[in-house]
Amino acid sequence: MSSILLYLRALAVLRGDAPIAIVLVIANIALAGAQFAEPVLFGRIIDRLTRPDAQHRPATWADVTPLGLAWAGFGLFVIACSVVVALHADRLSHRNRLGVMARFFDHVLHLPLSFHSAVHSGRLLKVMLEGANGMAGLWLSFFRDHCAALVALVVLMPLSLVINWRLGSLLIGLVAVFGVLTALVLRRTEGLQGRVERYQTDFAERAADALGNIPVIQSFARIESETSAMRALIDRLLQAQMPVLSWWAFAAVATRASATLTILSIFALGLSLHFSGLATVGEIVAFMSFATMMIARLDQVVAFFNALLMQTPKLRDFFGVLDTEPVVTDRLGARDPGRLAGEVVFDHVGFTYDGKRDAVADLSFTVARGETIALVGATGSGKSTTLGLLHRVFDPGAGRITIDGIDLRDMTLAGLRRNIGVVFQEPMLFARSIDENIRIGKPDATVAEVEMALDKAQAADFVSHQPGGLQTIIGERGRSLSGGERQRLSIARALVKDPPILIFDEATSALDPATERKVQIALQAATAERTTFIIAHRLATIRNADRILMFEAGRIVETGRYEDLVARGGAFAKLAAA
Repeated sequence: MSSILLYLRALAVLRGDAPIAIVLVIANIALAGAQFAEPVLFGRIIDRLTRPDAQHRPATWADVTPLGLAWAGFGLFVIACSVVVALHADRLSHRNRLGVMARFFDHVLHLPLSFHSAVHSGRLLKVMLEGANGMAGLWLSFFRDHCAALVALVVLMPLSLVINWRLGSLLIGLVAVFGVLTALVLRRTEGLQGRVERYQTDFAERAADALGNIPVIQSFARIESETSAMRALIDRLLQAQMPVLSWWAFAAVATRASATLTILSIFALGLSLHFSGLATVGEIVAFMSFATMMIARLDQVVAFFNALLMQTPKLRDFFGVLDTEPVVTDRLGARDPGRLAGEVVFDHVGFTYDGKRDAVADLSFTVARGETIALVGATGSGKSTTLGLLHRVFDPGAGRITIDGIDLRDMTLAGLRRNIGVVFQEPMLFARSIDENIRIGKPDATVAEVEMALDKAQAADFVSHQPGGLQTIIGERGRSLSGGERQRLSIARALVKDPPILIFDEATSALDPATERKVQIALQAATAERTTFIIAHRLATIRNADRILMFEAGRIVETGRYEDLVARGGAFAKLAAA
């Protein structure tokens, strides 16, 4: 998308504030017209003072008062319009900046995990902040300066031909020459600035990566190497930025030179025309004022294109994310199923990530309400994909999945996911209080429900020893806690949600053997009358499952209870022996 189209799209974001935006545009047009009228009136006053009338009497106050009052009136009108613009432009810009950030944030949260696994969180944060701030700057400058400048250059400057077509032609010609030079600079720097933005994105991603892994950097003595890598990236960024700055320095010098050349040219031609009786002193003065004003406006337009060029890659990235369509969405007519019983059926389900190799193929099994199912198999065999399909991280490419006889795609995403609690291998806690973390799935949970979930997850004891108890802030990703403590909180978080279906994806992998035994006992009570899916590699975790599904290459190759599968001597028995 070109810079101009991106700019128009940024302006279209303001459609919710269209009445205020229209008022500001009208105020800018009036402002440009009033500023155009002032040099004309000033020139008329000069002519009235320097040219004798038919009676050859000197000019008096009565001769210039009407023009002076009109000039003063236009000046007051300019002040009033400026107040309107200044008062509302800032409010409009900042209000919509926060609004578009909220829209971006909401959209990103709806994008699938496949998107987030491919895009760095540091990059997304940079795109959101810089895109929203860039648009706010463009909106603010448009209503403060650029709208009036464009009106003056495109609409009002041709009217100068009416006053004196010779001087007007020279003024238009000179402004056009400088405009062409500016356009050449724009064309030369547009691609260069895109390269700069790519380096800045790399910088943000690298910085976020390093700051998010400080324990690794320190323990592996990587501080110097990481710092050197950042400095090298900064050097490449500066090397890419310098040519852009050089071109814009040239544009700035050309703009300054244009002011002097234009005024001198107008003055020289004006004197020549005056000596020939083709221009009055007032017209010369008016056109010199025109020249000063138009060069100032041209300078504003150059600054506008400079700002637009700098923001174009940021806007392109911002709208690129906004244009990314979620792979999984609510189907037309989808309904909230309420609380489900928990009978799950996979009916000839198939799914592929790349369209070439099946991640899972022809999965067919039924899980009764309250049954505990363990999924085992080598890494990449399809276990996590299967459970990802169950809570609609992605939708199957073949077959269907039902809960209580309802196709998952006929339920709203929010309604489905309220019925499923997931305990991930990585706890993924928020830098908030313990209480807030546990209530993520059920904000209105009572204190008794929270305490019961902590007790079942074997977390009540360590929480009670925290400085602030439930109100203790646990730091980014829960870093103030041990790995086992974080995992137990994530289990409590799922339990307090009280869903009919539970998914445990290597949920006990971070627990020590003693704590794991306690959690296993607690989970047996917690999973009673719930449909439960467990991915685990530890035999103790899956020994008591009602049924085990053995996966290989995306297919179920064996199914049965633990003792039966071991006695059978097949794939599961080999895995257990290993």
